[in-house]
Amino acid sequence: MKRITIILTVIASFAIVKTQAQQMYHISQYMFNDYVFNPAIGGIHDYYQVRTNYRYQWAGIKDAPRTYLLSAYGPHKAMPMGYGGFIYSDVSAATSQLGLYGSYAYNVLITTDIRLSMGAFMGLKQFKVAKDQLKPGTEGDPVYEGVEFVKYMPDANIGGYIYNSQFYFGASFNQLFGNKIEFLDEYDTKDVMRKLNNHFFVTGGYKYNVTRDLDLEGSTFFKIVRSAPVQMDLTVRGIWQKTAWGGISWRTGDAIVVLAGYNYSDMLYIGYSYDVTTSQLRKLQSGSHEFMIGARFNSIKNSGAKRKIR
Repeated sequence: MKRITIILTVIASFAIVKTQAQQMYHISQYMFNDYVFNPAIGGIHDYYQVRTNYRYQWAGIKDAPRTYLLSAYGPHKAMPMGYGGFIYSDVSAATSQLGLYGSYAYNVLITTDIRLSMGAFMGLKQFKVAKDQLKPGTEGDPVYEGVEFVKYMPDANIGGYIYNSQFYFGASFNQLFGNKIEFLDEYDTKDVMRKLNNHFFVTGGYKYNVTRDLDLEGSTFFKIVRSAPVQMDLTVRGIWQKTAWGGISWRTGDAIVVLAGYNYSDMLYIGYSYDVTTSQLRKLQSGSHEFMIGARFNSIKNSGAKRKIR
């Protein structure tokens, strides 16, 4: 019975995520959809918003990772709490992840201008190896016999977020359950079994008003995973008249990122980033592209106004 194709596919899928120091989705424009990393952010705004990201990673490599994220979240109109949810798809060669999450967050006042939000995600993950992209071995091979490699599992994340109008600091624990992925029970080996490690994310940022028209914002994002090096994203953005922005990020051991975007009337947001790879993978591909689109709706806090786009 030939198992080499299955084993190599599984190993390759986890080799890819290890180069990113994590087993979860990854985006360079983390500051524009940070809710998907920390559920506490679902309760900090007075309005609802929708954000979507598409990441085309390592252009030029066949079957390289593709990531899609769609989130929607906002406040209760009268109580200090927020709700939301998101869905994601992460596809790499024959392997894929699909997740659906819902969140709840509660917000409290610490001082006259500093607030604390605490939140939790509950969701469901699907891991899959697509048999139609694998080459069957001989008769008796599970792929030859049409076995699907699919695993469903519950998941939970918790987080906290301290903020005011100029700074923020957040921390979150992700993949709390530490579920195992068993692609084939009959092959009870380390080659076909992996555990979803806990992920600890820390974010922080500060916005400085340089002039009436120009703001300068610095932010950082730490990703801490057991048995992997700590990875840090360090970003500096210039924001002109609170409308257009441009900036640069440095991701340790991986890439330098150039990003730009535009905000139309506090209603629609668009953003683009390009990763210039600095690791050994730079010899095999031509960088990573990422697109962000967002929509902000009318404030509903302490009012009965309908949520409509403005």
